Amino acid sequence: MLTTALTGFAAGLTLIVAIGSQNAFVLRCGLARHHVGPVVLVCALSDAVLISAGVAGIGTIVTRAPVVLDVVRWAGVVFLAAYALLSFRRAWQGGEKLSAGGGPVGSAAAAVSTAVALTWLNPHVYLDTVLLLGSLANGSGRPWWFAVGAVLGSIVWFTGLGYGARLASPLFARPRAWQVLDVLIGVTMLLIAVKLARG
Repeated sequence: MLTTALTGFAAGLTLIVAIGSQNAFVLRCGLARHHVGPVVLVCALSDAVLISAGVAGIGTIVTRAPVVLDVVRWAGVVFLAAYALLSFRRAWQGGEKLSAGGGPVGSAAAAVSTAVALTWLNPHVYLDTVLLLGSLANGSGRPWWFAVGAVLGSIVWFTGLGYGARLASPLFARPRAWQVLDVLIGVTMLLIAVKLARG
């Protein structure tokens, strides 16, 4: 059981550690100390639901209804492109920096809704988390222990990324660092949007 859970943990981390739109957003919230708890919770809970769905066999629905993935794909393209433009606008305007009181503040609802959109409007999450992890789990002999490990991997990653980002706070006390980060986030979002648009 422990070996299977550890395998799931490693597989889960392998799939989510690569910097993508979701991770970039969690990193930004963590650096700004901006609603980190709710954002981390949304990302980890979403992964738990998706991994469980994959283990339960929901992946067959994804493979038999490609039109659903197409709808999600184009919705994701629009959202990611819009978010990229917002990041570029923030970088252009500049003036953002960390202070003793924290970083830029927006509503918790806005942060959570952005985290939800970045997670659920990404068709790769259905292919990687539902289909791939679901297949690996079901081939492990102890699928639910594998799922427990994968979910724990997700929790560890998002918690570490969100709350560990503050270690870079001294760097982000300078407005220029925020501009560079926003440009990198914008480029990341735009590249993912282009990749999704190309199918």
